[in-house]
Amino acid sequence: MRDSASRQPAPETRDRILDAAEALFVEHGFEATSMRMITGRAEANIAAVNYHFGTKDALIQEVFRRRLTALNRRRLAALDRLEAEADGAPLKPSRIVEAFFGTALEMAADTEHGGHTFMRLLGRTYTEPNGFVRQFLAEEYAEAVERFLAALYRALPEVPREEILWRFHFMMGAMSYAIAGTDALQLFAGSFDDAVPERLMPRLMSFLLGGLRAPLPDGGAASGEGGEPVIRAKRPERVQKPK
Repeated sequence: MRDSASRQPAPETRDRILDAAEALFVEHGFEATSMRMITGRAEANIAAVNYHFGTKDALIQEVFRRRLTALNRRRLAALDRLEAEADGAPLKPSRIVEAFFGTALEMAADTEHGGHTFMRLLGRTYTEPNGFVRQFLAEEYAEAVERFLAALYRALPEVPREEILWRFHFMMGAMSYAIAGTDALQLFAGSFDDAVPERLMPRLMSFLLGGLRAPLPDGGAASGEGGEPVIRAKRPERVQKPK
């Protein structure tokens, strides 16, 4: 007889439904994924879905909430540690970016406990419009994004806030595409061996920091880490036409 401690308990019905829905949403999208597909993969019945979640919309929300809440808590905990260490001084922009995006990329590298699947779903959600889901995500992200933007404003006081918002937007887009669309690169670049989650982080972090430090499009000097100036982009000089 096997020792009961060595037996792995079967996933609860609720978790099986969430895992199945998460994977199918990645494969087919929200609209194309039916409840029948979800119950079939989860080996559950529609009554179980109704009991645990009530509606498909509620199921979608819970798919995001169960991992996104933990992700944002980790982000905020990392920011809290950095701010405590800084003792009131502005943080280095690179540390802020690493705390927000690096934490997400660590989850994306988790191929054993569902983190990679969830981050692919999150990335796909950013690139495919769905009003209901996007509104829900905006509410879930509100506290974390507000805190991190405030830290960037303090770190880069000479950079217009609108410019920081745009760059944060671009960084979110780059991360989302990289996580959700790594297969797309093979359409025009052919097969390559480095498109694995654990190798994505250093490449993408380097790219994101480069974007944050890029020259401003126009106006206002800025200071980077250690007071190093950020070069401003210059408009081409106008050539006066001869009279």
